[in-house]
Amino acid sequence: MAEGRESAFTEHRALLFTVAYEMLGSAADAEDVLQESYLRWSAVDPASVANPRAYLVRVVTRQALNHLRAVRARREEYVGSWLPEPIGTAPEVSEDAVLAESVSTAMMLVLETLGPAERAVFVLHDVFGYPHGEIAASIGKSEVTVRQIAHRARQHVHARRRRFAPDSGAGQEVVRRFLRATATGEVQALMDLLAPDVVQISDGGGKASAARRPLTGRDEVARYVLGIARTSVTASTRIEATTCNGMPAARCLTADGAVDWLLTFEIDDRDGRITGLYVVRNPDKLRRASTVRPLDRGLDRGGLPPWRP
Repeated sequence: MAEGRESAFTEHRALLFTVAYEMLGSAADAEDVLQESYLRWSAVDPASVANPRAYLVRVVTRQALNHLRAVRARREEYVGSWLPEPIGTAPEVSEDAVLAESVSTAMMLVLETLGPAERAVFVLHDVFGYPHGEIAASIGKSEVTVRQIAHRARQHVHARRRRFAPDSGAGQEVVRRFLRATATGEVQALMDLLAPDVVQISDGGGKASAARRPLTGRDEVARYVLGIARTSVTASTRIEATTCNGMPAARCLTADGAVDWLLTFEIDDRDGRITGLYVVRNPDKLRRASTVRPLDRGLDRGGLPPWRP
């Protein structure tokens, strides 16, 4: 029985992690939620559960909601700008546009402006395709209330979401040109890559040097980026292009292989210019940044959630 219980959890682990991460914006917190959920699952007789996946998603949702309510006060006291903990993502994540956008840094920042219940409803319905009735059972509210929450959350998100283009070969080429311009100090080449209204947000968490406020406009952003390059890049550091949160990214590794900073790029696919730069320097958020996380929306082969008709 124990083996069957563990295999069921392992089978759906990528889906469960994706749900928890999108609700919390932290891989560490998502892992804590999965551990708590497994302990509850281990106390249940699997034979009494008709649909293990639906049951496990419900448990993870409830645990994530509890966790989210507990950490909200802590995030309000966060030093400087807060960014979600970056996660490495495989190239195939970009093939699912909904999944790629839902874990993108820009979307995670929008989700952070929702209340806990709104965030849970939006994630479960608009990303994973759960029906309102199933969500109602998961969060302990009526179906009518869930429909109202879903409507408010969708309006809120759509009013704030930024244009999103998944990682691509073109995006990676922009990153290479960006890294080349910063390494050589070519100011004009760097400015040409930045959109006039580019926004740059840094997260040091009070533990590493970072801009305390968002920077706007290519002049200000270019000065900041070149300043980071001058002070943090040495002969012993290594910079690598990578993919994080379904977005083109770059990371700076110290001589001992630790990640010193990680930068994700938001690129307008219409003109190839960078519209958003997200720099994470908080060491607590970089310990697992090189780990590629399997993500899953639980789609069937037809591309639809299996609970949909």
